[in-house]
Amino acid sequence: MTTLIISEKPKAAERIASALADGSVKKGSSGKAVWFEITVKKEKTLVVPAVGHLFTLKQKGDGQWTYPIFETEWVPTYEASKEAAFSKVYFHNFKKLSGEADRFIVATDYDSEGSVIGFNILRFICLTERAKRMKFSTLTSSELKESFENASDELDYPQIEAGIVRHKLDWLYGINASRALTLSIKKATDYFKVMSTGRVQGPTLKILSKREEEIRKFVSQPYWELEAELKTKKGETIVAKHKEGKFWDKNKAEEIKNKCEGKEAVVSDISKRKYKQNPPTPFDLTTLQTEAYAAFGFNPIQTLDIAQSLYESGLISYPRTSSQKLPARIGYVNILEKIGQQKEYKNLVEIVLKGKLKPNEGKKEDPAHPSIFPTGEYPKTLNKYETKLYDLIVRRFLAVFGEPALRETIDITFDINKEEFLAKGRRTIEKNWIEFYEKYVNYEEQTLPELKKGDVLDVLKILLLGKETQPPSRYNQASLVKELEKLNLGTKATRAQIIQTLYDRGYIKDSKIEVTELGFAVVNTLEKYCPEMLSEKLTRKFEKEMEDVERGKYEKEKVIEDAKKTLGKILNEFQKNEEKIGLELQEALFKTRNNSYILGVCPKCGKNLRIIISRATKKKFVGCEGYKDGCRVSFPLPQNGKIEAEGKCKECGLPVIKVIRKGKRPFTMCIDPKCPSKASWTNHNDKKENTL
Repeated sequence: MTTLIISEKPKAAERIASALADGSVKKGSSGKAVWFEITVKKEKTLVVPAVGHLFTLKQKGDGQWTYPIFETEWVPTYEASKEAAFSKVYFHNFKKLSGEADRFIVATDYDSEGSVIGFNILRFICLTERAKRMKFSTLTSSELKESFENASDELDYPQIEAGIVRHKLDWLYGINASRALTLSIKKATDYFKVMSTGRVQGPTLKILSKREEEIRKFVSQPYWELEAELKTKKGETIVAKHKEGKFWDKNKAEEIKNKCEGKEAVVSDISKRKYKQNPPTPFDLTTLQTEAYAAFGFNPIQTLDIAQSLYESGLISYPRTSSQKLPARIGYVNILEKIGQQKEYKNLVEIVLKGKLKPNEGKKEDPAHPSIFPTGEYPKTLNKYETKLYDLIVRRFLAVFGEPALRETIDITFDINKEEFLAKGRRTIEKNWIEFYEKYVNYEEQTLPELKKGDVLDVLKILLLGKETQPPSRYNQASLVKELEKLNLGTKATRAQIIQTLYDRGYIKDSKIEVTELGFAVVNTLEKYCPEMLSEKLTRKFEKEMEDVERGKYEKEKVIEDAKKTLGKILNEFQKNEEKIGLELQEALFKTRNNSYILGVCPKCGKNLRIIISRATKKKFVGCEGYKDGCRVSFPLPQNGKIEAEGKCKECGLPVIKVIRKGKRPFTMCIDPKCPSKASWTNHNDKKENTL
């Protein structure tokens, strides 16, 4: 008997083979594709990896570029996309090796995506739907062995069906809506530019557009604050603010300032309050992405990619989870003892092991996986990004077992000529869990001198501070992912990619997300002619139905048929106004495209510096729009990757650009090769390291 185990990726396949093998592991290859042959209980076993999805949905029939399109079929990804050509050898690996197998085990990631990957390989290549299912949350040897021994005899059909529904709905909405937008511009202007929107992409852009409108319409209002600088008899300085806070009437604030100057401050009241601050909850994917952005500036896609690498190396549990639960079955003591063998965590682990080992769990649950936690496996070689994220996850894991921190707030009220000023203090009495997570927790410490009621302080000065109200803050990628989760739009695994697509289409820009003219035009035009394309309510409805499919409470076909009917009505409305929509979009399209080439201001003549592509050499460079007037300012540019403006250089004041290259981390650089900021660049690798 020969068993074939279907794995999702090569690295995972290698770990599965190493964990299950009774003896040595024999590695086979065909081109770049690998597989592993092992013996398990005297039987031949082949562990064969995919590289993610080997099948994708495609329009059924002649493939005419039109809409609406409702009939789809599954085809090999290498046939559907040139970018997926690398998957062909993995496809043929399964085709060749499945002929040797008598039975099959699906060991892809245990979620709806992984289940669809395994199911499609089974039915379309192995020509069967009968297989066992391994379920695991870490790629440690012990869990993989247990998963193999206890593999279920049935596939996880609710997960499979939920995954298929999601693929079909995303395809139906994405292809049809995107073609509708693209063809509207083509019909109105005869200009072809691929536009896109989708079931989640549209509502996400609408959320950003609403925030952008609030910011643009915001009118700042002036206000004033009064601040008293006080001095104790021991020479200690305290800053206290007037209890009224904001003064909207400057005259009133000035009157109080004049009233208080040259007077004494008397302590009229002291209020102290001790409170407990609970430990953080375990990481789910969204909180990991949010925390990694705050700590390291990693965007959500970067965080997921790094976490996936740590997972495949067996160092952390499965990252695509929405759970904040840490079940005892993972073996707290075993994991902690292993982590304690790493010298940087040894002392902290000793403290944790003396406690009750009861984690402070959050409310969120995931039926497939627990929260993200370190496995205790010893990390061998990690790059600097993996090292940072691994440390964050380990310290978070230790912190959730900590005792609540004991903190104290103190409010001191001062009477200055019958005007009340307030000084606020905050201190930590017992750190407890903060000791484990101190590198990543922002906690305010403001110690005030020891005072008692009736103490008299000198008033050194009274400051009248002029300020303005501020507009709502812009979303960043991490805060937007959090907002999408709150609104139940998209999934934990797709939200980051949806945001990236909005960047790629030119609908949004910058790290503090700003909607472009094109993004505004898409939202405003669809709101006017086809508002259901942007409907949060409709998107949430389908999300709930897909969740019900995964729970076995709703039929897959009902969701798909309902979606087709709804989409048909939406597209019918769109077609009635197709040319009007195209005309309204094309002006914003050209304006956005033109603005994307402008990087900053010429230091010589004050006109725009912009990206120019040489007609003769086809190379990109920075040139001045004042060229026709005799300005010859120019700078070289990297020839590979997308280039975006990123502000001004702190060293020389010239534009800084961000270079975005496929499959690599973006880096920033000043456009001037002679800029002092590049003094440490000795070679290309240094450049990438120093400018990320």
